Amino acid sequence: MHIQKGDTEAEILDKGAYLYSFKVKSKDILLEGRERQTRGGMALLIPFANRIKGGEYYWRGKKYELPKNSEGNAIHGLVRDKMWDVESLKSDEVTLSLYLKDPGYPSPLFIKVKYSLDTSSLTTTISVKNEGEEAPLVVGAHPYFIVKGNWRIFPEKAKRLIMKDKIPTGEMEDFTITQGEYDDCFLLKGNVTLISDYSKVTIEKENMDFIQIYTGQPSAVAVEPMSGAPDAFHNGIGLITLKEGETATFTFKISVRL
Repeated sequence: MHIQKGDTEAEILDKGAYLYSFKVKSKDILLEGRERQTRGGMALLIPFANRIKGGEYYWRGKKYELPKNSEGNAIHGLVRDKMWDVESLKSDEVTLSLYLKDPGYPSPLFIKVKYSLDTSSLTTTISVKNEGEEAPLVVGAHPYFIVKGNWRIFPEKAKRLIMKDKIPTGEMEDFTITQGEYDDCFLLKGNVTLISDYSKVTIEKENMDFIQIYTGQPSAVAVEPMSGAPDAFHNGIGLITLKEGETATFTFKISVRL
């Protein structure tokens, strides 16, 4: 699905409700999408973001098991391989929905995502309704921003979650973000800006106080807005408890200056 407003455009796939491309003035802002959604474009991470240690957790006394990666952890949620329904499509916005029911999760969820364009910006709104019993929730997104030369992130001072084998220990430390190699989560409330010789990108976010920074792809930095921390189903950092019938909404706006 292609949406456009002036010289701002985006391509969205119904598999994973995946943002395959986002362009301003014909210039790619994100790495082009790929079959493996967490290597380009912007994947959605629901109902958990990043890792769940050991691919298993207990909720209300019951054990749940999730698919594991090569590290032995679960990663990046349960929606990327699902086919979403297109609820509405306009020239400059699209809304997709998914009914998610999975044996590795305590409750069925009804999920909606809306992508809407404005001048040099893209707003993503995600709503998650609990269709069953009380359940844990973390929502995130995984955009890969193209960078050129030196890059900087503002605010540069943040709280970094201390990790062991890529899993948060539950502790945080004061940290100054400088150019380097990262696969780290930060508590960064308010707006976040990524600047390089390529572009200036600002993420304005609501109900998403955490940012994962990942530099695993050449000439790109993933700056991932999240409502909670990796492994939140164990450590509880930023974890939302979604009650029966309750809906949680998350929004972030990506604004670009070239």
